Amino acid sequence: MRRVKLLNVAHTALATRAEGPGLRMAVWVQGCPLRCPECCNPEMLPFEGGSIRTVDSLIADLERAMDSGIEGITLLGGEPFSQADELASFAESARQRELSVMVFSGFTLAQLRSRRDPGTARLLAQIDLLVDGPFLKQRPDRQRRWVGSANQQIHFLTERYRAEDDCWNQPNTIELRLIDGELHVNGFPT
Repeated sequence: MRRVKLLNVAHTALATRAEGPGLRMAVWVQGCPLRCPECCNPEMLPFEGGSIRTVDSLIADLERAMDSGIEGITLLGGEPFSQADELASFAESARQRELSVMVFSGFTLAQLRSRRDPGTARLLAQIDLLVDGPFLKQRPDRQRRWVGSANQQIHFLTERYRAEDDCWNQPNTIELRLIDGELHVNGFPT
């Protein structure tokens, strides 16, 4: 019998251009152990809250998002590697559909590779783009797209994207959505 995989999800956007190259589905997870001062998503730091979702329900959302012509998914939060095994299953589904996978993590790639956690290894194996490292408010980076502070690195883990792609030369953006009377803001202003 297959075990139902559950995720604690803070928010989803079925189609966004502010969270990675092209049009993407974004999934923000709830919970982060790092507690970076001045985090841009402080409401997502506690592991309580959010909505408990099955991986299968996110895959159903992914199918709907594909109708919009998305080119990939972005996983952020919170800290995606706090729910690595479950997100690996979701990322594998995206890759099976020939979609790209981008992840934002407060952990460095070296820290992630040193973990002895099979879920972390599974998720890393699915990632095309990784933006890593904690957000440091005192070291803002306004030159690189999708990066918050100068210590963070963009890792091209597959050949899908390259540093010389035009997408990196565009300005950061934010998006505003009114959902059920609640204003949602995503992206990173310059």
